[in-house]
Amino acid sequence: QVQVVESGGGLVQAGGSLRLSCEASGSIASLNPMAWYRQAPGKQRELVASIYYGGTTNYSDSVKGRFTISRDNAKNTMYLQMNSLKPEDTAVYYCFAIAAGRHNWGQGTQVTVSS
Repeated sequence: QVQVVESGGGLVQAGGSLRLSCEASGSIASLNPMAWYRQAPGKQRELVASIYYGGTTNYSDSVKGRFTISRDNAKNTMYLQMNSLKPEDTAVYYCFAIAAGRHNWGQGTQVTVSS
């Protein structure tokens, strides 16, 4: 079972930036795809961005142009660079990865954007 652990959340003012990290317990070469989800209070969990081993990325319309997903296979880590943050980006952000057909979730990291 692969374990993924998020870090980098926190409190930031609107317009600010944060970078989230997701570190895997082993090689991420077999994790395909990897993704970031988020869940705001009272809302369903939603896909923010995904990245495949070859580098193909996808973004939700709400973050396109502001967030950038990346992965460093040598460091077994995925990142989410979040710029121009808005109060509506406030949520718990989860790392997700598929390995050998199994879904793996992190425990989540809180991102709070104040207006």
